[in-house]
Amino acid sequence: MADNRRGSFARTARAPFALAGIVLHLAWGAAVAGALFPVLPMRACNALVRFWSRIALVILGIDLELRIEPQSAPIAGSGGALLLANHISWADVFVIAAVTPARFVAKSEIAHWPLLGRFARMVGTVFVARNQRHAVALVNRVIAKRLRAGQTIAIFPEGTTTEGDRLLRFHANLVQPALDASAPLIPLGLQYLLDGQPTSVPAFVGDMNLAQSIWRILTTPRLRVRLHWLRTLQAQAGETRQAIGERARSAIAEALQINEVTTWSDPPAKAGPKADHPPVP
Repeated sequence: MADNRRGSFARTARAPFALAGIVLHLAWGAAVAGALFPVLPMRACNALVRFWSRIALVILGIDLELRIEPQSAPIAGSGGALLLANHISWADVFVIAAVTPARFVAKSEIAHWPLLGRFARMVGTVFVARNQRHAVALVNRVIAKRLRAGQTIAIFPEGTTTEGDRLLRFHANLVQPALDASAPLIPLGLQYLLDGQPTSVPAFVGDMNLAQSIWRILTTPRLRVRLHWLRTLQAQAGETRQAIGERARSAIAEALQINEVTTWSDPPAKAGPKADHPPVP
């Protein structure tokens, strides 16, 4: 108990320095991406994204544990694939990008966030204007083109965040580009742990703002994120985007041993529909 109190005190004491560190890291990342990405080859840009994301996790104090399912496709050969992940926190982006240099699909409002929005624009995030009638169709064409060019694209098909204790229905519209480009789909399962047990501490839900969420993570010791890299899915003949989306969802649910029913809970976080990424029915 005394060790836990000392760990919490030390974590809280370092939090202001870590907060300054993550702000500087975002600013540095945006500057480097803006200056170098237009002139560097994709391989070099991808290496920078992975390196930058790993450093971000270190500053946030989140340890990364990667679990690769047997017979899954090698991570190094995942270019041109569509990643489908459950969504808990804004930190999910750093977790996935630390493993593979994915480009993400996000709501257009994120492009205007201080620092984080600039960095997202510089590294090639695909933005969806949710209030525009044909936005998803336009974005799907962009995603299909990037998949054919060998880029890895990541989406959060739940369209919003949860506390990590359930999987919401997967919206399948953004699965269509993978079918159009004949690209593989790779399900990813994310789970945050505190002292080895699932926790909702990093969850970005309810009325929580970004500053509150960052502070909550920075002041919580012994956080770990477990990323499950699951077996690649290929669309079967005549299979609909809804069907393959459901297959991905089932694979993630099995890996995380959760479903739509709450299997654990942490009192501090309040669940709610905070849509970091556009719900696309």
